[in-house]
Amino acid sequence: MDAVRLIVTSRHALAASGGAPQTLTEVWQAQALAQAIGSRLAVSGPPELRGEALGLTELAGRGCGVLDTPALDPGALRAAQLTDLVDAHETLLSLGGLLGEVGMALVGIASAADDEATYWQCMEAIDAADESRDRVREMLRKLAAREEALPEKEAGQGRWGPTLR
Repeated sequence: MDAVRLIVTSRHALAASGGAPQTLTEVWQAQALAQAIGSRLAVSGPPELRGEALGLTELAGRGCGVLDTPALDPGALRAAQLTDLVDAHETLLSLGGLLGEVGMALVGIASAADDEATYWQCMEAIDAADESRDRVREMLRKLAAREEALPEKEAGQGRWGPTLR
């Protein structure tokens, strides 16, 4: 499944989650998806993104690692459903939005936490999501710089295909 579709599915699931356990499961799913996207970009993405993508993979993995691993059916792991990453720019824009929502959801859980362990778990996951989002922003910046550097011979080609004149 395409990365953007999986991100949209994750955003909807996070928004619809009720209660801390379900929300933490969706946060874990989002971090696992970010890890898979980072891995895909590190291996086969634009060369300018590979270092940042590797960093995203590590940070998102840390985000998963600080949370309790949810008991999911094998087919329910969204990251395992990633088969396509058609548009790196669109994927990164969507992923940045998802990671922002993850941070907000974690703030809500942390502020309502009854125990110190959950609070600190959320704080570490917020930090990982925030740093992951910073990597996504840097990759978007690098994509924009790459686009600006396109040779003049491609001036008739816009980002979305041939320019109509």
